[in-house]
Amino acid sequence: MTISAALMTGMVVLVRHLAQELHPFQIAFFRNIFGVIILLPLFLRYGIELLRTKDMGFMAARGVFNAAAMLSFFMALTMLPLAEISAIMFTVPLFVVLMVAIFLKERLGPHRVVSLVIGFSGALVILRPGIEIIQAGALYALFSAISWGTAVVVIKYLSRTNSSVTITFYGLSFLTIFTFLPALFVWEWPTGEQYTWLAFIAAGGTAGQLMFTQSLKIADAALVMPFDFTRMIWASVFGFLIFSEIPTIWALVGGAVIFASSTYITYREGRFAPRSEASRPVEVV
Repeated sequence: MTISAALMTGMVVLVRHLAQELHPFQIAFFRNIFGVIILLPLFLRYGIELLRTKDMGFMAARGVFNAAAMLSFFMALTMLPLAEISAIMFTVPLFVVLMVAIFLKERLGPHRVVSLVIGFSGALVILRPGIEIIQAGALYALFSAISWGTAVVVIKYLSRTNSSVTITFYGLSFLTIFTFLPALFVWEWPTGEQYTWLAFIAAGGTAGQLMFTQSLKIADAALVMPFDFTRMIWASVFGFLIFSEIPTIWALVGGAVIFASSTYITYREGRFAPRSEASRPVEVV
């Protein structure tokens, strides 16, 4: 989980760097198509069986929500400090709880309700509506969190009968398709150096996805999820050293509140759900 957090933050740094020259939509497309290429050796090793699934419709639906999350997330990266984006994205588990209640009709008990209220209060600390104008980048990040939370619910359903590699492969395949059209409207051919950076983005993102998923398969979510908070630390360090960004006290406090709430929800889910339920994989953008 710790290595995954470092890899995903490194990918974010590269996206921010490359977005100065290429449109985020184009970066998203190449991140996905290179990710598919990176996964191909796994299928050569383990066989075509990994491609078999009876849930192609849900795979496509996951791709739609994931594409919306990725495109809006990459747009937010060009507008907000890294630490603030990381803090807002910690709301994803909160949105997952909401989506599960809406789509899967799970009951919202008092612990969940209190955690949601506290968590979204942390988001308000970061955004401070009424005190400051909410930036477009923050809205993109929130939309990304909502879209990704919906995708996670679909992934949880898919993980019942599909392997992590199968879910990741089809996720990247549909993402490639759904991000190609937006990329066409802003298309320009990358240079050789830009292709290299795009390959690093895909490698870091794909490896981070697989490590995140694997960490949840081999250990309880309540045990490993606190280590995901290191993303906030990495984002603050990289943001300061590379982009001269100094995290605001509001981003740090709000992020800590959101993460504490999200971790408590994860702990409760892991403690009271059966092991087979609690350890099902959840992937990240």
